[in-house]
Amino acid sequence: MVLPTKATIIEVGPRDGLQNEKNFVPTEVKKKFIQQLKSAGLTEMELTSFVSPKWVPQMQDAAEIVLANSTGEHRNIVLAPNRKGVDLALESGCKAIAVFVGVSNSFNKKNINKSTRESMDELKPIIAELKTNKIFVRACISTSFYCPFEGKMAEEDTIALCEEFASAGVDELSVADTIGMAAPTESFSLFTKLKEHLPELLLTAHFHDTRKMALANIYAALQAGIDRFDTSAGGLGGCPFAPGATGNVATEDVVFMLERMGIETGIHLDQLVKAIDLIAPSISRKIETGYYLLAKTNNV
Repeated sequence: MVLPTKATIIEVGPRDGLQNEKNFVPTEVKKKFIQQLKSAGLTEMELTSFVSPKWVPQMQDAAEIVLANSTGEHRNIVLAPNRKGVDLALESGCKAIAVFVGVSNSFNKKNINKSTRESMDELKPIIAELKTNKIFVRACISTSFYCPFEGKMAEEDTIALCEEFASAGVDELSVADTIGMAAPTESFSLFTKLKEHLPELLLTAHFHDTRKMALANIYAALQAGIDRFDTSAGGLGGCPFAPGATGNVATEDVVFMLERMGIETGIHLDQLVKAIDLIAPSISRKIETGYYLLAKTNNV
């Protein structure tokens, strides 16, 4: 078995982790959370999103969060779903922008009121403009395996959408199991084919832990040659437009597993626990991920 010797963790807790939180997390707490995550060694992160506060009120302080993270060598990513969001992100000085489209038409319409085709037609000229301005572009591919409305997605449809994004000039693809339905065999199959089709592109696996299969899916993706993973400290998260979708796979659990396997992440678990401690009082549910519970029980 050949596995990567190093892996990159993209922390999505401040954005994907908090977007569905019913309590508004104070802006100053978010800033401290982000800084502590960076202190733990996380160098790539989704900070926030420029979306309508009417639909995602948690992100109403996006400009302030970006301003607080305008220096340093970290890749600070913001999500922007449309032209207005992209313009706001650029005005704030963002150098890395994530766009997203669902493989599923039904999911895409629920999410941004556009079909997958309509979204791509809108995004391609925007991506070209962003690349002309030397902006790092990350494309998030939702419902890559299963959709809460349509069921299983055809693998060839996911690959075709990824290839279209690659042709449009994106730098990275984040391929998501939005509702946590994928099996490790499906993870291995899709990522093996994506590596074959798109060998020069940054490929990132994004697993939700709805059915407690995320770590197994990550292991399968590692076997397919993937060495980039989206994770969320404390397992925070969920999608407001995907019924039943629970949190992202926990950063601390993924880092622990990878390091135990001899795969370097550059992340300090003790500092990561401090970041979770910092955010925990501001969120509405208990954090009960495996490594975190053990750390607190053993006073690590």
